[in-house]
Amino acid sequence: TCSTTRASEVQSERKVRTEWPDGEAQLFEGERGAERLVREEFADGEVQHYEGEQGAERLVRKEWPDGTAYYEGGRGAERMVRAEFADGMVQHYEGERGAERMVQAGASEDKAAAEKRYKAMRVAELRSECERLG
Repeated sequence: TCSTTRASEVQSERKVRTEWPDGEAQLFEGERGAERLVREEFADGEVQHYEGEQGAERLVRKEWPDGTAYYEGGRGAERMVRAEFADGMVQHYEGERGAERMVQAGASEDKAAAEKRYKAMRVAELRSECERLG
């Protein structure tokens, strides 16, 4: 069984965390009835980050002690587009989910430049999502 932690706000409870016996924990944000998964933590140190509304949460990033992988795409179609490793190696991927292939690998770019490029990609993806939803 798992344990669920709830936060009380103005006499309403909402789910904020679920812990599983194997060490996995899920963290949620949002109002009561609209809680959405934002993070999963695993016993081996892996952390997965999600974005999107309840029922449409999509994986955007996985972190391990030795690196980070970035994902794009809607729920169920998330595909890895980049992996960055602690040693400075960066790998870029193309292809649909499950068929990703590395197309470029090399030394890491400047952290500030990488963050700026990632934010620009996220803004473009969010704009596309907003247009899709109307």
